[in-house]
Amino acid sequence: MTILLILFSLFFAALAIYNLQLAISLLIFLLPAYLIRFQVGPLPSTLLEVMIWLVFLIWLFKNYRQIIDNLRIKFNKNPKSKIQNLKLINYPFGREIIALLVISFVAAGVSGFTNSALGIWKAYFFDPILLYIVVMNVFYDGFKLSKLFWPLCISASAVSLLAIYQKITGNLIDNPFWAAAATRRAVSFFGYPNAVGLYLGPLALLFLGWFCYAKFICRAPRKFLLPIALSMSLSFIAIIIAKSAGAMLGVAVGLSVFCLLASRRTRIAFIAITVLAVVGCAVIPLARHTVPDKLMLRDFSGTVRRIGWNDTWKMLSDGRLIFGAGLANFQATVKPYHQQGFFVSDGTSDFWERLKTDAALRARTWQPLEIYLYPHNILLNFWSELGLAGMLLFTWIIGKYFFILIKNLKSKTQNQNNQYYYLELGLMSSMVVIVMHGLVDVPYFKNDLAVIFWLMIAMLSLINNYQSKNTL
Repeated sequence: MTILLILFSLFFAALAIYNLQLAISLLIFLLPAYLIRFQVGPLPSTLLEVMIWLVFLIWLFKNYRQIIDNLRIKFNKNPKSKIQNLKLINYPFGREIIALLVISFVAAGVSGFTNSALGIWKAYFFDPILLYIVVMNVFYDGFKLSKLFWPLCISASAVSLLAIYQKITGNLIDNPFWAAAATRRAVSFFGYPNAVGLYLGPLALLFLGWFCYAKFICRAPRKFLLPIALSMSLSFIAIIIAKSAGAMLGVAVGLSVFCLLASRRTRIAFIAITVLAVVGCAVIPLARHTVPDKLMLRDFSGTVRRIGWNDTWKMLSDGRLIFGAGLANFQATVKPYHQQGFFVSDGTSDFWERLKTDAALRARTWQPLEIYLYPHNILLNFWSELGLAGMLLFTWIIGKYFFILIKNLKSKTQNQNNQYYYLELGLMSSMVVIVMHGLVDVPYFKNDLAVIFWLMIAMLSLINNYQSKNTL
């Protein structure tokens, strides 16, 4: 295994030296490579991290003179007029990135700078931001944004096809409960079903925006559109067969936003489908009970989430509102506040009365609860890991992301300049998926998801640059 890792790293380094943009595309395609783990001294690492560091270091080596010139300008050490071939990169989220690196490093300190905390810091914050910087620079000057979309498209197709194979056959699912035909849930490469929805949900909406841009703006041929449509369709199917309720909710809301803003026809179609869905939920008995229970978190999964949030709030309220639990320290910190389990009602009207006197019923309906890695709520996730400042900072970053997009979309609508409208609408809908799914899950604290988050921010920044240069 070690030899294979070394050989691949040498190949990837050679590719990055030869064609850095192509190496980045391969890296994006191989986002699930974080599952290949190993140790570098005392610190954990992944194959994905090795690729990120290689592209960053090779970019740094190739462009060190330009970087030094840029730094001189930033610190007013050298007049702009004396620097030839000046290329200054605009980072719309530059201050937020600096603040995030500082706050996340402090959060690692709250945990005592343990190996786990430092590993989380570099995997979820430092590494994705390194890639963000490289993407902003490598794709800034005349490169095609489609070279970021295509590897995501192929990667999503691979993840989806494996999930579909698992659903059909039951093979390659380690968990016996998820592998059983009656309760089967696809896990793809990731090992658990929700990871499929977390990965594919925002990408599916990105592909929708890209498809509409290619079809209606670029007038792309069918052979170009079909792979995008196929990847998008496969992603939707994989989310459904993974039975990730949070992802399905996020995708539904993201699609709603896209349809409402895309055109008059899509608005009419959305309203008609919404009316039919509401009528269906009211008429079909199973849906009439299941859908409200899901939305109000009264089902089993929702109860687990609500108990976890309550545990987290107790922990934060007990002197940790400012600093949280620290990176990679949630499980240990929340343990004294953890509710050990709950009783699962059998649906009878007198269940809770019988529970008081029936020991056998209590034993049969008692459901123990494990302590999860995170609280499974986007605000509580950041609050517990990064403290109050980290939670507020991420709220600001996401809010700024939406503000820029809303401003751009509004100006394009008013000026009838819609060249990048669908791409930006896809980016907006993708972040809606992340936020909505994040209400009940962990859409950032995973290697591939953190990279996707910062890739989306990079795409938004690049589109703004491309609009003035018309190089998309």
